[in-house]
Amino acid sequence: GKEEDMERTFKLPSTTFIGGKDKVLTLREILRRLENVYCRHIGVEFMFINSLEQCNWIRQKLEAPGVMEFDATQKRLILARLTRATGFEAFLARKWSSEKRFGLEGAEILIPAMKQLIDKSTELGVESIVMGMPHRGRLNVLANVCRKPLEQIFTQFAALEAADDGSGDVKYHLGTYIERLNRVTNKNIRLAVVANPSHLEAADPVVQGKTRAEQFYRGDGEGKKVMSILLHGDAAFCGQGVVFETFHLSDLPDYTTHGTIHIIVNNQIGFTTDPRHSRSSPYCTDVARVVNAPIFHVNSDDPEAVMHICNIAAEWRNTFHKDVVIDIVCYRRNG
Repeated sequence: GKEEDMERTFKLPSTTFIGGKDKVLTLREILRRLENVYCRHIGVEFMFINSLEQCNWIRQKLEAPGVMEFDATQKRLILARLTRATGFEAFLARKWSSEKRFGLEGAEILIPAMKQLIDKSTELGVESIVMGMPHRGRLNVLANVCRKPLEQIFTQFAALEAADDGSGDVKYHLGTYIERLNRVTNKNIRLAVVANPSHLEAADPVVQGKTRAEQFYRGDGEGKKVMSILLHGDAAFCGQGVVFETFHLSDLPDYTTHGTIHIIVNNQIGFTTDPRHSRSSPYCTDVARVVNAPIFHVNSDDPEAVMHICNIAAEWRNTFHKDVVIDIVCYRRNG
């Protein structure tokens, strides 16, 4: 019967990496390990990629035993970063409760995720990162990821006139440019956040152009030193044509930025719409499939899983210089 079958042993094929050093496993153990990898907090789409090498690379990163284990120091770092993100939102909520804050509540994991991407990328030799992002969580990213001085962020709330160019831009639109030491990797990193208009996703091609220009002027023909990270909202990502158009430039020799890391803050409601009424395909990330980009859906309530995926994404870009998508599935706590 069924139970005896579970104890049968099978030789593992070369396309799986769940065995680690073992070449043979029981059916029960094979199922347990595969379910652990693919049926828990990470859902990954990569089988449509038309390169066996790339598929196997992803499999190995996910399946090798022990890849998800973080030590206590790493966990404390994630906790500290999460605490910062949450504290920042709580402060805004307390001080400016009536303001439209486009808060990150429910998606605070975005902050440690971005820090992890930046840490890993600098470790792999990146020196400059150009970022584009929508309103949600923008202030938190400016404060906690870019370390933009808080007084510069808060004067825009308090209606105190900061010395500015008089553009009168909404506070969610302004970007920043900052150079600082990455304390985790002890290397200097330059972060630029592109100022964002109210036109959703219009910053995507701007970020790519800025990245490409910087690569060009630095003689960085392979994109090893300069890269781009784009943040998206779930509804805008599948709803705005410019996203698809920008993806199609991603592998053209004259336009490529040698791999962009896309993060979708997927709070599962675009503005106020149910997914069934907002798109014709199952995932908001489906537009990325046209360029053979791997797509990682990850549960935002599992910080280790999110960090693991961020590491894989940074390594993927460094290895293959192609786009990759991280879909952080979270929720929206307030407006």
